[in-house]
Amino acid sequence: MGIGDEREKYAREKAIDDWLPITSSRNAKWWSSAFHNVTAMVGAGVLSLPYAIAGLGWGLGVVILVLSWIITLYTLWKMVEVHEMVPGKRFDKYHELGQYAFGEKLGLWIVVPQQVIVEVGVDIAYMITGGKSLQKFHNTVCPDCKPIRTTYFIMIFASVHFVLSHLPNFNSISGVSFVAVMSLITAVTPLSHGQLRFTRASKASTTSRRVFAFLSALGDVAFAYAAHNVVLEIQATIPSTPEKPSKAPMWKGVIFAYIVVALCYFPVVVIRYWMFGNSVADNILITLEKPRWLIAAANMFVVIHVIGSYQIYAMPVFDMLKTLLVNKLKFAPSFTLRLITRTLYVELPCIMWLAVYKPRRFSLSWFANWICIILGLALMILAPIGALRQIILSAKTYKLFS
Repeated sequence: MGIGDEREKYAREKAIDDWLPITSSRNAKWWSSAFHNVTAMVGAGVLSLPYAIAGLGWGLGVVILVLSWIITLYTLWKMVEVHEMVPGKRFDKYHELGQYAFGEKLGLWIVVPQQVIVEVGVDIAYMITGGKSLQKFHNTVCPDCKPIRTTYFIMIFASVHFVLSHLPNFNSISGVSFVAVMSLITAVTPLSHGQLRFTRASKASTTSRRVFAFLSALGDVAFAYAAHNVVLEIQATIPSTPEKPSKAPMWKGVIFAYIVVALCYFPVVVIRYWMFGNSVADNILITLEKPRWLIAAANMFVVIHVIGSYQIYAMPVFDMLKTLLVNKLKFAPSFTLRLITRTLYVELPCIMWLAVYKPRRFSLSWFANWICIILGLALMILAPIGALRQIILSAKTYKLFS
């Protein structure tokens, strides 16, 4: 390969990197990584932690929660360190580290399936949590209103992401993460309030149920510390030089994030389990009863927070999809391609819901899902037309090298 070919290849790779959401902007600060890490880590998991402690038992539950905090902090530190372990190279994405460790092909097969499963699965969980919290907000504010099915609230929550999912990169959602962190802190505060009233849940009555409750509780605790799948991608947004590597500001952000996590998790777990013991339900916000204004506010803040969490986990998926389309299928990087891939990702739950549940044709559920799909497709088709028209208008007055 000649020098000219190498330069052309480098220029093409740089153009793709400048377009992909993970590597297109590298000017993040430590506090940006802190907001992203908190938003990624603390989500729906905090709502089920008191229930998890009920399944594990008071002493063992607190020990496992503390150990999980320490172990995940240690493993996150290892991830931060390996980001630039090879001189002159950055592992900006999880699969790149996997390929370096296990080989080009095997690394992809080991890392990509589990990363996609985790990130898409977490996004689905956040859609459900956001929809349920939105429903609880509605029912609390308007207890005499006609009941609305949870499915519709999930679709209302999903509609927000038709807009937010088109923000170009991680740094562009820093504001979303900041709002998500503030809403999280505000939402967790009432959960540690001693005067709240709960609907009590039934306790596991048989040995087999207690065993399954124990295993489920372990999963709940693990789910509560869920930022490792995106930590390399978050660190990729921080500038790095040999003199000032990115690991210093990234580690500062991680420490800040873990302090916030501890302040959010431990008061909720200890106080709520101390008050209700094994009778606490699996989602403490859904089972709150009084005071109504505080419950409504807490649920709305949870909705705002999981909106940010959804975007954090969606961004690496967008990056993988577009890398596949550009590098393997040779699509040209463009606004249109970004619009199509992200819109399809957001509306995929509606399509899957139709495929799995097969609602009766022309029912309200059937119409609601098809409206979401059609609106998404309309946005995908119409937006490029508007963009093309703007290009044509600009071309009339454009001067080369101006």
